Amino acid sequence: MIGAVLAGGKARRFGEDKLLFKINGKPLILYAIERLEESRLIDEIVIVASKFNAEKLRTLGYSVVVDELMVGPISGIFTALSLGDAFVVGGDMPSLIPEFIDYIIEQFNNSGKIACVPRWSNGYLEPLHSAYAQEFRDILGKRINEGRYKLYDAITSSNVCYINIEVLPQEWRISFFNVNRKEDLKNLKK
Repeated sequence: MIGAVLAGGKARRFGEDKLLFKINGKPLILYAIERLEESRLIDEIVIVASKFNAEKLRTLGYSVVVDELMVGPISGIFTALSLGDAFVVGGDMPSLIPEFIDYIIEQFNNSGKIACVPRWSNGYLEPLHSAYAQEFRDILGKRINEGRYKLYDAITSSNVCYINIEVLPQEWRISFFNVNRKEDLKNLKK
């Protein structure tokens, strides 16, 4: 299973390239990558970048693929799945829980479904903390070609496995935390 780190966003709310913003001397994206490396079911890590930040991200020493479409998370996942089945996270998610990642991948492997996505009881999905089969790429490609870029719609209209978040260990929920603004860094330090 590939660990795909999406890094193609524009970081408008942050005010600068947040993924390379250093926290304790280390770029934010490396926190997510290091947590993925701790997962026993991730075989390889790939950064899915934009054409604007790919060269900078290559300096981190990981494989980088470029999302040429740049139409949001849907095209980032589409790009990642060109390489195989992938567990996808955002590069701005520094508090990933490796055991939770492994749990989702195990559920995905056992389900035989095209994706395995954590879901809150109100129906909200966590698509950037999910496992996807390479076959899901065909569904995403069709939607992209039709100009339908909502990842939520692509997931909910497909045969996927949902993981009920509320029944999981409470401490795993920190895995969903992502940095959007500089103020969010205060929460990271806690």
